[in-house]
Amino acid sequence: MDDLERELGPLEDLEDDNDSSDGNSSKGKKSKLPLVNIMHAETSRETGFHKSTRACLELIREALLHHRWQEAAEYMACYPQMLDDATNGTGQQYKELIWRMSAEILHHHPNSKMEDYNNIYERMKHSGVKHFLMISLEHSFHLLHHGHIEDAKHQLSVAESWRHGKESAAQYQKIKLIQAYRSLLDYMIWCDKKFSYINTTEYPDCGENQDMNNYFRHASVNLKDILKKPGVWDPFILSYVEMLEFYEDHEEALTVLNDYAYDNTFPPNPNAHVYLYQYLKRQNASERELVKVLKVLHVSVPSHELMLEYSSLLLQSEKKTNTQKALGVVLEMLDVACWRSNLDVWKLLKAIIQKLQLQEDWRDSVAGKMAPRKDWWPVLHFTSFHASKDSQENPELKEVKASLTKILCPDLMLKYTA
Repeated sequence: MDDLERELGPLEDLEDDNDSSDGNSSKGKKSKLPLVNIMHAETSRETGFHKSTRACLELIREALLHHRWQEAAEYMACYPQMLDDATNGTGQQYKELIWRMSAEILHHHPNSKMEDYNNIYERMKHSGVKHFLMISLEHSFHLLHHGHIEDAKHQLSVAESWRHGKESAAQYQKIKLIQAYRSLLDYMIWCDKKFSYINTTEYPDCGENQDMNNYFRHASVNLKDILKKPGVWDPFILSYVEMLEFYEDHEEALTVLNDYAYDNTFPPNPNAHVYLYQYLKRQNASERELVKVLKVLHVSVPSHELMLEYSSLLLQSEKKTNTQKALGVVLEMLDVACWRSNLDVWKLLKAIIQKLQLQEDWRDSVAGKMAPRKDWWPVLHFTSFHASKDSQENPELKEVKASLTKILCPDLMLKYTA
C-alpha cells in the first residue's frame, strides 16, 4: 500500500449512491472540520472487541510493511470480523480496507490460489453495494491476467447489468467503463477466433464467419460509444481501429483516429498522432499527409523516435525551407541525451548538412540553428571523453561526428577528432 497511514485512517467511499445533480443540495456538502482518527482513538464506547480488532490491524500493517505475507494472511483471517460490527455504522468504512489488504496479501503470498482470490472478491462484492462495480472490475483484471478471458467477461457482464437504487453520476461513469472493458474482451475473443479461422481454413473469408462478426458487433457498440467521451483511450482505440481495418472500413477508422488526435475536448495525447501516422502509413498515404501529422507530434514531443522519419521526409522534399526544418528537427533530437550515441541520427544530420551545402547560405542556416547551442552542445557531444568512448564502442559513430565538428562549431577548438 502506498499510504499506510491513510489506510489506517477513515476511508472515503468509492461510490456515492446518493449523488444528486442538484449542486445546491445540503446532502452533498461535507464539513471541513478536522476529523478524529477513529481507527486509533479510544472512546468510552470502545469494547474489548474493538480493541482487539484495532490491535489486529496494527499487526497486519507491520506484517505488510515487512513483507511477511504468511503472518499477514493469518491475522487477516481474523480481521474481517469487523464486517459484522454495526456499532456506530463503522462496518461500511472497513470494507475497502479489507478488500485492498486481502488482494495485496494474496498477490504476494507464494501459496495463493485462484480460488482464494475468487472467494475474497465474491465476499467483498456481496458485503455491501458501495464497491460492487470497482471490485468486479478488479476481479476481471485478475482473471484476465491469468488467462481466464471468458470468466473475466462473465464478471464484467454481471457488473454491467448491476443496478442499485437511483443511478448516480459516479455509478453511471463506472458502468460505462465496465462496458468498455467488456467490449475489449470481446475484441480479444474476436482476435482468437480470427487467428484460429485463418489458420484452419483453406480459403478463409472472414466476412462469412458469423461467430467472428458477432463479436465484432458486440465490441464495436461500446468501443465506439466510449470514444465519444474525452479521455485517454489508447487500448480501446487500437482495438477498434484494428477491427475496422480488418473489415476494410477505412473511412470509419480514419474518422475515429482523426477525432482522437484533433478533437480539442480530449486531453493532449501524443500517442493519438502516432496511431494516426501509423495508420496512414499502412494505407500508403501521401508524404504530405504524413508530414502534416508528424509536424503536430514534433511540437509536443520533439525527441520522439518518429522524428527520424519526419526529418527524412522533410529531407526528401524539394523545398529549400524543408531541408532547414529537417536540420532543426534532428538537432532537437540530439539535444536529448538518449539520442546522443545514435548512429542513425548522426548519419541523418550529416546527410542534411550535405544537402544544405548545395545552397549558398548554408553556413548561415547552420549557424542560426547552432547559436543557442554553442555554450553547451560541445560539452554534451564533443569532449575528449566522448571521443574515447565512441572510439571504443562505435568507431563509425566517431567518424561521422568528427566530420561534423568544424561545421557545427567552427569557432571552437574541440578535442573530438577522428
